[in-house]
Amino acid sequence: MKRIFPRTSIILLIIFTAILSIAQSENNNEIYNIVHKVDQLYRSKSSYSELEMEIVTPHWERTLSMKAWTEGTKKTFIRITAPKKEKGVATLRIGNEMWNYLPKTNKVVKIPPSMMMSSWMGSDFTNDDLVKEFSLFEDYSYEYTDVENPQNGLVYINCIPREDLPVVWGNIVMAVTRSDTLPVWQKYYDEKGELMRVLEYDNVNPFDGRKLPSVMVMIPQNEEGHRTTLRYEKLEFNIGIDEEIFSLRNLRKQI
Repeated sequence: MKRIFPRTSIILLIIFTAILSIAQSENNNEIYNIVHKVDQLYRSKSSYSELEMEIVTPHWERTLSMKAWTEGTKKTFIRITAPKKEKGVATLRIGNEMWNYLPKTNKVVKIPPSMMMSSWMGSDFTNDDLVKEFSLFEDYSYEYTDVENPQNGLVYINCIPREDLPVVWGNIVMAVTRSDTLPVWQKYYDEKGELMRVLEYDNVNPFDGRKLPSVMVMIPQNEEGHRTTLRYEKLEFNIGIDEEIFSLRNLRKQI
């Protein structure tokens, strides 16, 4: 027989299409949940943290101690508490506006949007990295991807920024543990597909009911011998914060 039950074939095609649609929907839900959890790992309605930043270059090294407060994704305040040379330097972001305070000159400097991808305090982290202006979940599209030498227990996701975002990255590939959805590394590529920097996560610890990496190491790929390590020593979520913290007046406050 050359033709077998055309109606049956159509029904089978409809069923097969429905199954593919369901599978695709489940796949999308899974990746959405993974990216959302990673994106929100260090975010909350509010937070307070004490952390240390170690900056290493071939010519010099220094370590900064800091305190930071956040409110949602729109407000961030960071103050350096040590060493004495940088003590009192502060950064404030409210919405799309950002300011730095330099106690040596007693000046508050507004950071233009074009400088958000510039280095913060000579580190390998950018202004945007520190204040987390952009959200992987909201501002990027994402899909599962393959990598060389994949490891068991990890999933790999390619994140592509929206075209209207003022970021230099062509895409970000991240590795996440399948068991507890914790980031292992993120690789940042430029628009030509060249690897520009690698962010490694390490030393998973509990903080205020959450388990997350307490150490982040940023390694630029075009500057040999440079690396910046960020270590969380204390991290609290969903706490009460005085609104005065997120003010220009607080930038100048002496500590």
